[in-house]
Amino acid sequence: MKRWAKWSLGIAGTLAAIAAADAIAFSPLRARLESVPEPAAAHDVVIRRDRWGVPHVKGRTDADAAFGLAWAQSEDDFATLEQVLAGTRGRLGELTGPKGAAQDYAYHLLGVRADVDRGYEAKLSPQVRKVVEAYADGVNLYAARHPEERHLPGLFPVTGKDIVSGFALTSPFFFGLDHTLGALVGDKPLPNDSNLGTEKGSNAFAVAPSRSADGATRLILNSHQPWSGPVAWYEAHVTSGEGLDMAGGLFPIAPFPLTGHNRDLGWANTVNRPDLVDVYRLTLTDGGKSYRFDGGTRPLGSRRVWLWVRFGPFVLPVPKTVYRAIQGPVIVNKAGAFAIRYGSIGEIAQVEQYYRLTKARNYDEWIAAMRMAAIPATNFVYADRTGRIAFFYNARFPERTSGFDWRGILPGDTSRDLWRRQLPFDAAPQLVDPPSGFLVNANNAPWLATQQGSNLHRTAYSPLLGIEENVTNRALRAVALLSAMPKVGADDLWRVKMDTGFDPRSAERHYIDAALRLDLRGSPDLARAQALLRTWDGTLDGHGAADALAFIVVKYGLRAIYHNEPPPPPREALADAVKRLTELYGRIDPPMTDLVRLRRGSLDLPLTGGPGALRAIYTHYGDDGRLVGDLGDSFIMLVTWDKAGKVRAQSIHQFGSATSHPESRHYADQAPLFARGALKPAWFGEQELAPNIVCTYRPGARRGC
Repeated sequence: MKRWAKWSLGIAGTLAAIAAADAIAFSPLRARLESVPEPAAAHDVVIRRDRWGVPHVKGRTDADAAFGLAWAQSEDDFATLEQVLAGTRGRLGELTGPKGAAQDYAYHLLGVRADVDRGYEAKLSPQVRKVVEAYADGVNLYAARHPEERHLPGLFPVTGKDIVSGFALTSPFFFGLDHTLGALVGDKPLPNDSNLGTEKGSNAFAVAPSRSADGATRLILNSHQPWSGPVAWYEAHVTSGEGLDMAGGLFPIAPFPLTGHNRDLGWANTVNRPDLVDVYRLTLTDGGKSYRFDGGTRPLGSRRVWLWVRFGPFVLPVPKTVYRAIQGPVIVNKAGAFAIRYGSIGEIAQVEQYYRLTKARNYDEWIAAMRMAAIPATNFVYADRTGRIAFFYNARFPERTSGFDWRGILPGDTSRDLWRRQLPFDAAPQLVDPPSGFLVNANNAPWLATQQGSNLHRTAYSPLLGIEENVTNRALRAVALLSAMPKVGADDLWRVKMDTGFDPRSAERHYIDAALRLDLRGSPDLARAQALLRTWDGTLDGHGAADALAFIVVKYGLRAIYHNEPPPPPREALADAVKRLTELYGRIDPPMTDLVRLRRGSLDLPLTGGPGALRAIYTHYGDDGRLVGDLGDSFIMLVTWDKAGKVRAQSIHQFGSATSHPESRHYADQAPLFARGALKPAWFGEQELAPNIVCTYRPGARRGC
């Protein structure tokens, strides 16, 4: 017994020592104590901050500007940058735990780093390599000089390849590859192709001079993203002596804006969900080491990887095996082995295409950049100083053959369904200068982009493309409102963008109508709620007594609607709303603006709009039972080219430019404007910008503002 006690104590001591060593090895303290070398290259760049804290970065070269942008973004949100960069190395799980480790698994499964290593010099121009390497150096300089903000040992210095890997890893997630991977890993049915996937969406609007009340051309960027994290928008303006002059929104590790405008043209992006993912069932042989193909067998590639996953203070290794077949990466689950082939497989030039778009000075140059087709999905709504507007259902469609059910699981033992090329850019739907004079996209099928008589025809496109057919309330509502306006002024367009209504044809209204048809005799509380809901005017503008109730009912059913799945029974939604409102207010008709809030630091502001509306506000339940905004309308920009072709812009961010610094005056200074549905100036030209600059400094110097 004494011997057993000694053994137990010895084992416990060993485990404690291992745990302590593990905690030290992966400790943020170690990250802060390690030495990170400062980059040797010098860059000629200044950062100018305007009255709203937005950085206007001016470099001698494009690479200089990227270096300065990296420093400015690091100042404002280094914590998120570090997380994104960890993901580009397959190390996100060390920071964020199992959820991050799921992305790390995708990183290894897709072979992202191998693709980048093979194609970095062959597929990327020397100029783009200079830009991404300079951006990496800007982050490295900040990391070297601010060790107290580092959390992950051994991450810095990062490289240009890390920046490119980030683009290559995340771009297929925008068209739903992550949902396919998640279903296969979880032994679940494959998701319905061509669906939105989450409540996230976007709006984009363009109005030509022919429809404009004052002869101007207008463009609204209105992407709906989470309000924090790796895909939250950040506003910046970058210029250089090499012609770069772009203002707009970007995500962490982007070395220039990804959407916005330059002096001559601009574009907005919205997520689309064409069917760009094909799944093949493999027939394994030789104990799972091979698979059948074209009458013979081929070896199944396999590689052991380790995912390092944080659990509280500890980071533990989790072994995984990743497989690969001729079609692409393979997931083996209880149902068998499945190979995955997707529209951007092996592609790493996304950052190259975005760079060329920012540098374009006319429509022909911009279209030449689009024909690269390196950006595998997302719609583009375009406008320029000449008055041209255009919509592009951008997608990297596989060149599929007929005779197979491409929306189902394909046979993996034949080369007849193994596509090897993508169709050219011009094969996708596009609508340039429609007679109607306006264009809209709100994550909907491309057949509804403008008013009747000016739209594309679905019969002109092969079903093998897998173009989505969903129509959102936002698209229905925007097209209906704009179609009713003979001329569209700036205020008219903004009112459409901020509209809180629901079209009678929308899935949301159909869900409400189903709740109104319920037989609720015997349930007096629900019957009273139904009677109140019957008075709802179809908007979430905060003025109606039924708005709070309608908001919760729509929210309850929307996730299923966005997944193209049957929504939960409307009785459940009504009961949930009654329970929540009664517990919180003792009534079911409180003001919606008391229920739906924007919270940031000490600010607690009322919001209108809601899930599925053009004024898109998505929420979670706060600790006090109220609905707190966390996704939807975020960075919005209204760009105008007047009759003479001169550009000016206005914008708004849901919080402010200092996205992770509560002590900064720019942490939440835009939130009151955002809550009211107002815009701030987005100064662009030197003449308007100069009087609104409050400080100028170089990377490495104290900001002082």
